[in-house]
Amino acid sequence: MGGGASAVCLLDALSRRDEGPESVVVFDPSPHLWRGRAYQPDAATLRVNAPPEDMTVRAGDPGHFARWLAARDVILGPRADYVDARSGIAFPPRALYGDYLEQCARGALTRLAALGSRIALVREGVVDLVREDGTLVAHTADRGTYGLDHVVLCVGTGEPADPHRLTGRPGFVADPYPVVRRLAGIGDRERVVVLGSGLTAVDVVLALTAAGHRGQILLASRRGVLPSVRQRPVEHTLRYFTAAHFRAMAARGELLTLADAAALMRTELAAAGSRTDAIAREIVSGTTEDPVARLRRQLGLVADADPGLRILQRAVPDTGPDVWPLLAEHEKSELLREHYRTIMSLCCPMPPASAATLLERADRGLLEVVRGVRRVTAGPGTGFEVHGDSGVRRADVVVNAVSPPGHRVPHAAEALVAALTGRGLAVRHPRGGVQVDRATSGLRTGEETDRRIHALGDLASGSLFFTFGVPSLVDRAVDIAEAIHREAAHSAVEAADSVQAV
Repeated sequence: MGGGASAVCLLDALSRRDEGPESVVVFDPSPHLWRGRAYQPDAATLRVNAPPEDMTVRAGDPGHFARWLAARDVILGPRADYVDARSGIAFPPRALYGDYLEQCARGALTRLAALGSRIALVREGVVDLVREDGTLVAHTADRGTYGLDHVVLCVGTGEPADPHRLTGRPGFVADPYPVVRRLAGIGDRERVVVLGSGLTAVDVVLALTAAGHRGQILLASRRGVLPSVRQRPVEHTLRYFTAAHFRAMAARGELLTLADAAALMRTELAAAGSRTDAIAREIVSGTTEDPVARLRRQLGLVADADPGLRILQRAVPDTGPDVWPLLAEHEKSELLREHYRTIMSLCCPMPPASAATLLERADRGLLEVVRGVRRVTAGPGTGFEVHGDSGVRRADVVVNAVSPPGHRVPHAAEALVAALTGRGLAVRHPRGGVQVDRATSGLRTGEETDRRIHALGDLASGSLFFTFGVPSLVDRAVDIAEAIHREAAHSAVEAADSVQAV
């Protein structure tokens, strides 16, 4: 249920098996099937923020997206303009990545059809799900009903939060995407406040700069932590901070403390020849160092010989999902409360070219990061007032680049999640989304794991640490495909035994 990037990863995983399901039904009412909000057609200025090997939807094949790009260049001509000169990494436009998702989805559906699966695309959202005589019955917004054996909730991310309640106010842009349309009305001399300082805020700055905007832009947030700058890649195989190590701990019923995890990471970094004290300073400086000074320093370290940050950036998303279940609840809360923004800054870095654009703008006095923002209000008459550590700042336009809150279900999925919880098929997680099992992403109610209803993506954000990013989606999609295959085989055996008993 849902047809964005997570659904594409799931379809690809299902299609790589020797046997396909009897039928596959995809429910999605959005105008950009397979692309979701993130990869819809938009300005070429907006690039993916990860290297091609981290954007492939094919499990176990990190070169899949790179080969797709190469094949496209053979047909349409080379596009070297999306190769970052400082890092040597290709960062293609996000809309181009949307083309890749579309083609992967069509390829997966074609393979599934060749395996004998019946394919149906329903351009409606599901608003209710009911168990009836061993079957899951999905009810769509247009009152259609569909009998299903397994359900995977791929509902995507929510809309940006509006913490300052500015929706409807003239000059407030509630959602910046697509930037070619949402930012088109901003005057080239207007002072713009961008709420947030993450990758979405960076997108807004890049889009306005490319459009010739010459007014001042303020990035306003509580902590004022910009994404880190991605460095040149290095080859490293984890030796100590490995998924296998933490899975063995889980099998033995052991718990892990944050201090133990940090010590193991220090061992990993030291074995690779990294200056662990420098990495520690990098981690703690996120909220204390001047944001522009940090940006300038990190841009100068793109080719740094120390591999530490790159090892950390790889290890946390790759192994973090196995660390998370081993932590006590109070440690999980501490990690989210005190360190989440810094972790996201380090592990979701921006391309060096993006950092260079921000720095050039800051050096011209056209970009500033405002920390300690407590509230943003409609100003007297027109415009807005931003109240932060540096006093009150005025703005003509406010662009909302705040991340969707983890605890909020996307508006389009609210009816479905309410129905699931009301029927006892799902339990909301206090940290966000619904409760799921780590191994299968099956919905959990109490001590029971549902073997037929799964959640993929941000809807599992409370139970799992990484629910975003293509590598995480691919890993969870493989787990779900395997769980569906096992349950289908189990049901087939039960049916055969029942027939023999008769």
